Amino acid sequence: MARLLVFILFIGALSTTAQELNCRVVVNAQQIQTTERNIFSDMETSFTQFLNNRKWTDDEFSSEERINCNIILTLDPNESTPSSGRWGASVQILSSRPVYNASYETVVFNFADRDWQFEYVQSQPLQFNENSFTSNITSLLAYYAYTIIGMDYDSFSELGGTRYFQIANQIVSNAQNSNYSGWSQFNSVRNRYWLSENLMGSNFEPLRKAVYEYHLKGLDVFMDDPEAARNSILNGLKLIQTANKSRPRSILTISFLDAKAEELSQIFKEGNPTQKRESYEILSKLDPSKSDTFKKIIE
Repeated sequence: MARLLVFILFIGALSTTAQELNCRVVVNAQQIQTTERNIFSDMETSFTQFLNNRKWTDDEFSSEERINCNIILTLDPNESTPSSGRWGASVQILSSRPVYNASYETVVFNFADRDWQFEYVQSQPLQFNENSFTSNITSLLAYYAYTIIGMDYDSFSELGGTRYFQIANQIVSNAQNSNYSGWSQFNSVRNRYWLSENLMGSNFEPLRKAVYEYHLKGLDVFMDDPEAARNSILNGLKLIQTANKSRPRSILTISFLDAKAEELSQIFKEGNPTQKRESYEILSKLDPSKSDTFKKIIE
């Protein structure tokens, strides 16, 4: 496993292993009117345990190698009915990984999902089967667990997350007849269906290869050779540019730049003139909405 090969965090015997995720779930229920507020802390505990206590892969992780992530649910009063246990939420999903030889974690995945509808009552057991649709809440949580793991593996080996994106895509397929929003190609162009479609599509393999270039060949060598690191990251941006030509402004490109825009501006503003110019030209075309951030590169 590439993650274990890259990061040797302990020297000596380490007999204990852990699950893959170290996920923090936050439920923001400030707008929900109900006297039974224990349900929200119960949600946080139940969702956290589902993500962190389940074994998602066949690989062995030490506790220090677990993938740090955050899932923040903001419950919508217009979509939620506490008395019947029906909830709607907009959700932010973020994951990060450490940068080699630095006391720094970089965001790998940053995605906003505004289409969470689910049923949950206090102390409800969460059941999941990757081969069939059991409930929307476990499908949602499992979908993002596999997507987070896939993105992390892509950052350590070229196209390393493919197996986990395949499982996430199976979850999308299982949910097609569920009548919950976010799983269908017809609901929106920026939902779970299209995220999986991008991650599984051959047109977006250059972008996934860019994730590897950016992290393992870029950030992970930055402390030792910043010039070479910037060149690798610039090569990654050119790969993203290739993917963008086939599908401009795709959900996967937007997600990548949501995670990396500020970091990219910091990386290249200290680069040589050629790196500054090339990176700015590529980034400003990939996402004009972030032009103020990318202008820091050439200021």
